[in-house]
Amino acid sequence: MTNKANSRRDFLQTAGLAAGALLVTPKLPLLASGATYGAAEAAADYTLHIKAAPIEIAPKHFISTATYNGQFPGPLLRFQEGKQVTVDVFNDTDTPEQLHWHGQFVSTDVDGAAEEGTPFIPAHGMRRLAFTPKPGGLRFYHTHNRAGADLAAGQYSGQVGPVYIEPRDNPGRYDREVFLTMKEFEPSFSQGGDMAQDFLSPKGVVKELEEAGEAAMKASLAKGMPHGFEVGYAAFTINGKKLGHGEPVRVRMGERVLFHILNGSATEIRSLALPGHVFEVVALDGNAVPNPVKVPVLWFGTAERISAIVEMRHPGVWILGDTADDDRHHGMGIVVEYAGHTGKAAWLPPPAFRWDYARFGKPSGVSAAPDETFDMLIAKDNAAEEGFNRWTINGKAFPMAGGVQPASFHLREGKRYRIRLRNASDDIHPIHLHRHSFELTKLAGKSTAGILKDVVMLGGYQEMEIDFVADNPGLTLFHCHQQLHMDFGFMTLFDYA
Repeated sequence: MTNKANSRRDFLQTAGLAAGALLVTPKLPLLASGATYGAAEAAADYTLHIKAAPIEIAPKHFISTATYNGQFPGPLLRFQEGKQVTVDVFNDTDTPEQLHWHGQFVSTDVDGAAEEGTPFIPAHGMRRLAFTPKPGGLRFYHTHNRAGADLAAGQYSGQVGPVYIEPRDNPGRYDREVFLTMKEFEPSFSQGGDMAQDFLSPKGVVKELEEAGEAAMKASLAKGMPHGFEVGYAAFTINGKKLGHGEPVRVRMGERVLFHILNGSATEIRSLALPGHVFEVVALDGNAVPNPVKVPVLWFGTAERISAIVEMRHPGVWILGDTADDDRHHGMGIVVEYAGHTGKAAWLPPPAFRWDYARFGKPSGVSAAPDETFDMLIAKDNAAEEGFNRWTINGKAFPMAGGVQPASFHLREGKRYRIRLRNASDDIHPIHLHRHSFELTKLAGKSTAGILKDVVMLGGYQEMEIDFVADNPGLTLFHCHQQLHMDFGFMTLFDYA
């Protein structure tokens, strides 16, 4: 068992990112989703360039990384639910790329996952993507390349950008919107160190899973194996700026501000609190919750999004920041400044609070019965891949070679499926299902219903059940969104019969 007192957050050795790109005239588009391409009149609705750029995260503190359009985060893309769009994606780098439309119900040729068969955006080439944005709410786009041991690749880079799909029905109970993207930079490897899990509720563990995971780790260490590699960071940002170095969020007394917040991290779980204020959570991963609740702290697994309304009733200059002092001191925060107030931003620790998805669900907690249930046992082979942990689902690691592999689970269109997840490791896993949303139905033995998501944190040595309807035919990728986990085996595929 790893020593949880030695958090990954303690490993803050600086490691510079480097990524070079040569800008050239792009080739004609490779078409996707039945799009046609003619002369100049066929202009795209949006254009994205994948290219290396220096990002100034603090005065004279530059990060060189791959970006979208030379900025971090990538430009906010606002779509209309149900209205087709075209996006031209130019790859100005030397490496073939994938751009994943996270949380959207799109086809496999657009989704942006090589494991599903999506064509790559070729180096110094481009693709035109045409699709109908849905469902409404906060989504995002990011690279889906594997990084492995390359800390300049994959989502360690700056290839992350928000998407907001305007819902057909929007109650509009707010005065304005603010979009925030959290992201760490300057990654480096360390060995051992896990994040404490005492923020999750329910917190009970399954004894059988704990005994299996602990026994496997003890056996590995007894053979002289080191703890597997983890990743730490030296720089922490919101909207590409360290705390105190970007423009503050300027507010007025009595305003109702709708914050759309994205955890764009490759590996880290994040939290946020705003002294003297509470967050009314109205949507998780872009999907409206059945039971909006006010909470003092927000928690995000990698790739999770939260939309929350904050009523501005506590004048001053405050830090909206991570509850972890180390991370906040290294930049994970942004200043919230009331009109007419100046001075140094203040931070006050929030009250003790556990994150429980079920609080946002239907009061009945009863979900529909599935047509079929799939069991998945997640396990860790400590340091088994040249020092990296190897991750397995039902004893099988997804091949490192990547690309399309035979599906392990088979679906029939229109049927409702339940995935029963059993985590035989002490790690938290942010579980992601492509091209579908799922309903949370059981969390560590606690039933719930009505909460629709596309990423959910599965606690260490815990069980969870999630349901989805097979309503988007094609290969469908299922994986942990923690870059180290997905890169080293934690993936599987569904297909449709």
